[in-house]
Amino acid sequence: MNEQFPFAERGRCRVVIENVSPEIEAGRFPIKRVIGEHVVVEADIFADGHDSLAAVLKFRAEESPEWSETPMESLANDRWRGEFFTTKLGNYFYTIEAWVDQFKSWQTDLQKKLEAGQDVSIELRAGAQLIERAAQRAASRDAENLLSWAKELSIGESITGDPIARRALNRDLTDTARRCLGRQFSTKYEKELPVAVDPERARFSAWYEMFPRSFASAAEKHGTFKDCELQLPRISKMGFDVLYLPPIHPIGKSFRKGKNNNVVCEPGEPGSPWAIESGAGGHKAIHPELGTLEDFKSLIARAKEFKIEIALDIAFQCSPDHPYIREHPQWFRHRPDGSIQYAENPPKKYQDIVPFDFECEDWKNLWQELKSVFTFWIGQGVNIFRVDNPHTKPFAFLEWCIAELKATNHELIFLSEAFTRPKPMYHLAELGFTQSYNYFPWRNSKDELETYFTELTQSPVADFFHPNLWPNTPDILAQFLQTDGREAFAIRLVLAATLGASYGIYGPAFELCENTPREPGSEEYLNSEKYEIKRWDLSAPHSLENLIARVNQIRRENPALQSDRNLKFHRVDNDQLIAYTKSTDDGSDTILTVVNLSPHYTHSGWLELPLEEFGLDARKTYQMHDLLTDARFLWRGPRNYVELNPVLSSAHIFRLRRHVRTEHDFDYFA
Repeated sequence: MNEQFPFAERGRCRVVIENVSPEIEAGRFPIKRVIGEHVVVEADIFADGHDSLAAVLKFRAEESPEWSETPMESLANDRWRGEFFTTKLGNYFYTIEAWVDQFKSWQTDLQKKLEAGQDVSIELRAGAQLIERAAQRAASRDAENLLSWAKELSIGESITGDPIARRALNRDLTDTARRCLGRQFSTKYEKELPVAVDPERARFSAWYEMFPRSFASAAEKHGTFKDCELQLPRISKMGFDVLYLPPIHPIGKSFRKGKNNNVVCEPGEPGSPWAIESGAGGHKAIHPELGTLEDFKSLIARAKEFKIEIALDIAFQCSPDHPYIREHPQWFRHRPDGSIQYAENPPKKYQDIVPFDFECEDWKNLWQELKSVFTFWIGQGVNIFRVDNPHTKPFAFLEWCIAELKATNHELIFLSEAFTRPKPMYHLAELGFTQSYNYFPWRNSKDELETYFTELTQSPVADFFHPNLWPNTPDILAQFLQTDGREAFAIRLVLAATLGASYGIYGPAFELCENTPREPGSEEYLNSEKYEIKRWDLSAPHSLENLIARVNQIRRENPALQSDRNLKFHRVDNDQLIAYTKSTDDGSDTILTVVNLSPHYTHSGWLELPLEEFGLDARKTYQMHDLLTDARFLWRGPRNYVELNPVLSSAHIFRLRRHVRTEHDFDYFA
């Protein structure tokens, strides 16, 4: 029998389920959500013929053996939708079950015949038989009611519109009969699709990057973790909740780079923190001039008092002095002359850095050791890691390592520092990275910004890729910042902080509008902090500290700015003005941001808003409250005038306040 009919076991399952969304790489990778967010699932669900269907979205937390479920609703063209909420950290799974709804199909046909004035006596008897079958599966009380209904229908008259015929459409009868008939010959989607649920900071965060060595309280000194503690009130006041530190390990001496990446290091020059070395401990040791392990743990504890988490840079590479090279030479590539191969990205040479050979024979032990680096710092209280150049490490290693670590600690956040091609960048997000660097530093024009952020927030990548927007980094001084002064920094700040729910700045350099490149055409900083200790004048009059603090306050006070997927662009008839809104799901908070992309000239234009989407009556006035300047404007209708002078302010961050008329017949705005 089964050889003749290979589908015999499911031959009577008539429903088809396909094109399930979201589904990443056929279910191999999880979609990503933050605790408390909902997961909206759609699928094409259909069957032969004209029968009515029913479908449920099934979901469960990983540790739960039982499925919860919620009904799916039919949209149009055989598309169905359901949703559920994530209430705990960790992993969830979801799938779909659908079946022919026999009772609803019967009711639908009955309704059509009633409306057409046809005799329905046969249909009533058929319905009675269905209800009797349901009664056989029902508990005693339900069974009693169902048998009573079945008896009424079986003797019902055939007159069109007879109350007994109408009773067959009774809501209570419908719910009870459908429930008791069950899901005969249901189709279950063949996959259980995963969801990774991360902490809230995975979706919404503001990062501040600083080199601890540049913040000594006394001149000519090397900064320490204790000095960093003194900076926490200022960083907190600016509204940052993640303090990111470059590598804090000892720095190698062999081939140490000097000022401006010079291959010759002068006496006293500190070298690059990414050239990691130690006589003992390596990646698990602390640079002695920064302090002790206890000092570092004190910094973590003190930061938490300000609601700031410490993020640590993990760079899987070594100085030629690293103990790994002495103890495990098999983990590195050797050139024909016997020397160890240093890092290169022609024409650049990084003689002070040696990469690991992930293809070596001893790869399993290498993997375990590198995983133990994370484990060590997690043990010291670090839950957020920025991973240096992950696109130059094997994907299989990163997928395994992150999964192993998150299996025992769902609070972990991994930021991918991968300025690479789109496919590798997205794949790193698929395999486990929580957030990612991206192309924001090089998207400047209105068209570039709208196209790129539509891709990030409205295409399928939004289900797994969480962008973290950085207008600058120690490695990147974008051309736009080099040429256009303080106003350019203000523009990029507002764009980063409002286009993205997560963003970061390379701290003092951005605050103080540092914009001198090493040479024309370069994106490297002149006198880069990567190779020397800087002395920052944080009280300089041109500092952006106050603007940064205000923007971050606006972000904290407006939930609309705390998500990426709600971004919508709006038409302005001037290519130098970009406008976009973000709204909460319930519409209680709507933020409209308008930015003048030119740092030099005043620009104006007419902005068009879809008022019906915001629940606004185009005939009534509504208030736009500029949260940057506290100015208030009364607008009417979908089309209104905007003008921005970059000397005064490069942007509006409007909170839309709806018009309300009270019983006392005066106006106010909610």
